[in-house]
Amino acid sequence: MPTRGIHQPVQGILYVLPTRCKSVLRNLRSPLLAMALLMGFVIVPGAFAQDKLFNDAPEKDGGWQGLANLLEALAPSADTSIPLTPSEITDRIAAMLDQGKNQEALNIIEKREAQRKASGAVGTDVQLLFLKGRALAALNRHDEAIATYRSMTVLFPELPEPWNNLASEYTKQGKLDMARDALQMALTADPNYATARANMGEVQLMLAQRSFHEAATLGSSSAHDKASEIKKVILQK
Repeated sequence: MPTRGIHQPVQGILYVLPTRCKSVLRNLRSPLLAMALLMGFVIVPGAFAQDKLFNDAPEKDGGWQGLANLLEALAPSADTSIPLTPSEITDRIAAMLDQGKNQEALNIIEKREAQRKASGAVGTDVQLLFLKGRALAALNRHDEAIATYRSMTVLFPELPEPWNNLASEYTKQGKLDMARDALQMALTADPNYATARANMGEVQLMLAQRSFHEAATLGSSSAHDKASEIKKVILQK
């Protein structure tokens, strides 16, 4: 299955999106949460406490310059003389993942997580958590990626992208029924989410191919040919 436009074999990968704030906002039911995301921070449901790191000037002991120095070492053309904002940090990390610098990106993510914990930051950085899932998946640490995406679906069930990426991970492990259920949740969150809709079609094809293959092993004379035809369709994707 295709991921980011690359055609993969039948046991391949679903589309995995490097979500930015605009895409994750499209189906939020809470205007306050939507406003929070647009301003660069997230409020944990029920807490409604602002994460000051995203708007106030960074404190000297918050680790910002160390993080900027680390990013500068990885991207020497970037000007990090001014402490980076959280949105700038996540943009840099997303760019690193797009360039295949997966371990470097994960190192930055873990440093940022430690920084937030040490500073007593309130709330969850949804973008950072999503990027962590992407990094772990790219490094073939699939169980950890699944745990990350599942955590997101608990904290932010209204966001379709974590459900979609969770389905991707399940598909890699051959857990097609669980992938279908995750995609159904993504489409419940956003019925117009085209990527999840396309992925649902891919998973349904795989499920049909599996059913015909099982029927063939049970003696169905026509099931084998049907399974082969569906497999050809999948491989053409």
